[in-house]
Amino acid sequence: SVPACCSARYNLALLAFFGFFLLYALRVNLSVALVDMVEPNASLAKNTTSNVCPEHSSTRNVPRNTTGEKYSWDADTQGWILGSFFYGYIITQIPGGYLASKVGGKALLGFGIFGTSVFTLLTPLAANLGVGYLIAVRALEGLGEGVTFPAMHSMWSSWAPPLERSKLLSISYAGAQLGTVVSLPLSGLICYYMNWVYVFYIFGALGVVWFVFWMWLVSDTPESHRNISHAEREYILSSLKDQLSTQKSVPWSPILQSLPLWAIVVAHFSYNWTFYTLLTLLPTYMKEILRFDAQENGFLSALPYFGCWLCIILSGQIADHLREKQSFSTVCVRKCFTLIGMIGPAVFLVAAGFIGCNYELAVAFVTISTTLGGFCTSGYSINHLDIAPSYAGILLGITNSFATIPGMVGPVIAKNLTHNNTVGEWQTVFYIAASINVFGAIFFASFASGEVQDWAVSGYHLHRN
Repeated sequence: SVPACCSARYNLALLAFFGFFLLYALRVNLSVALVDMVEPNASLAKNTTSNVCPEHSSTRNVPRNTTGEKYSWDADTQGWILGSFFYGYIITQIPGGYLASKVGGKALLGFGIFGTSVFTLLTPLAANLGVGYLIAVRALEGLGEGVTFPAMHSMWSSWAPPLERSKLLSISYAGAQLGTVVSLPLSGLICYYMNWVYVFYIFGALGVVWFVFWMWLVSDTPESHRNISHAEREYILSSLKDQLSTQKSVPWSPILQSLPLWAIVVAHFSYNWTFYTLLTLLPTYMKEILRFDAQENGFLSALPYFGCWLCIILSGQIADHLREKQSFSTVCVRKCFTLIGMIGPAVFLVAAGFIGCNYELAVAFVTISTTLGGFCTSGYSINHLDIAPSYAGILLGITNSFATIPGMVGPVIAKNLTHNNTVGEWQTVFYIAASINVFGAIFFASFASGEVQDWAVSGYHLHRN
């Protein structure tokens, strides 16, 4: 095989890594900044902290910057502001996959992140104009981000040699986890020492800078790349020659009837249920139940995502090693990694609900739970490219549409189940997430495939001229 160092395909993975890093930084920065944007008494209504656990937060007496504008939004309004992103995000998933197969993923991914960055820069202005404008801007950010994963999958379908798939994709998508890790504490620090508007200005500006590099250095296919070596181009093209389809029309009917695709849909939905419930509600759980202020300790709220990031990178290397050197079948690797990455988190999540006020253990369990989830990236998460490389962007658009629903309903259901913030209520939330996870893992292990499906290869429509 062609050396990885400085190769065009690894450069693409690295640039994509930074792109997804910024994408998630732009997505989660609002949940941190929102705390500073709201007047302290606006959310007093829901302040029924259960007095199960003793208070133990260390308050630092650092002079805090309070020049930022404050708004009187109640808890419901804040919920709408945080959720509005997903309403835009869900709309562009399938169109994004379809467009990427037509115009190429490079421009789509580039402008998706560029658009999100521009709307992020406009966020402080929108907040000043009124809550409706802010919700609109967030939904538009969602529209921009919605095309990014399908566009990236579509690019990898022409760039990633089958036996390097787990490695290359896990590098590029791991940026999302690291973006969460860095931007949670960093946004907190920016709010603390500067002013919440800079959270949006700094990350937005970085996104625009990234866009310039992306458009300049990347190309849609190995054939159109300016600086790729002849050896690497030949290596990639020859490894993919039997896997890609030349037909121009999308075989929608066989796609929607494909059981291996529905296996990915169920796994993706189940995994995201836990992921989004934790992402949006973990700070609340730590604050209301464990009486532990995650804002003061941005490091602890970022720890689970750091574990997940490490796990994604390592499991990507292990998955390809098993397929290449140990001759494990692709489907065996995908199923095993999905089982570890979904049943593992379920076990530790339920455990986290049962350890009382031991917050070190709670943080440890939630961290292990989220870390093990990283195995899924080399499991169901890139299985689209195994079963239909030519349509990977469209397939990801389909599964990600279903997988966005938990982001919209999961936190709402969890909020409704925890009105009194008792430990028992939170155990119910963890139980639900864990059982959905286990179901998704078993469904995937039963029906997934690792082979390119008949409908995804050229000769499928025999009546073509």
